[in-house]
Amino acid sequence: MPVGFAISFKVDTEYYNKKILKANLLTLKKMLISFAGPLVNLIFIFIFFRLIPNQKLLYVNIIIFLFNMLPIYPLDGGRIFKYILCIFRGKKIGSIVSHYTSNLIAFIFEAIILILSIILKNISLMFVMLYLLFIEARENKKYKIKRNLYKILENNIAIKGD
Repeated sequence: MPVGFAISFKVDTEYYNKKILKANLLTLKKMLISFAGPLVNLIFIFIFFRLIPNQKLLYVNIIIFLFNMLPIYPLDGGRIFKYILCIFRGKKIGSIVSHYTSNLIAFIFEAIILILSIILKNISLMFVMLYLLFIEARENKKYKIKRNLYKILENNIAIKGD
């Protein structure tokens, strides 16, 4: 990511056997870690609202929190949305639904940003839109690779089953 950190997980095989509805314990851990970033913003919102009144820092943290909680993958909200779907609907269905929902919301959000940037004549909004376009294009490419892999695996299982 251009800003922030990336987290990778060491996957222990024992987690694949501990099911939580239709997903596994690793999915739940990923969801909790994805919520850690927005949680920090919520703590700062509380601090700057109650303990140390500072309007500018309060508004900045509110905006960052709201932006990160958009259900656009790979933003934190998109990850949380995907993991919740995976827990309740299974990994395949959760991935498909979160992918299409993410694209739809990103398209709507990008259209709003484009209109606002023209009306307000604010070039910084265009950078937000370009960032969203970049991460969506990258995630769409990854999704297509995974989808093709799932199709190959399903075909191999069907052939072996006959």
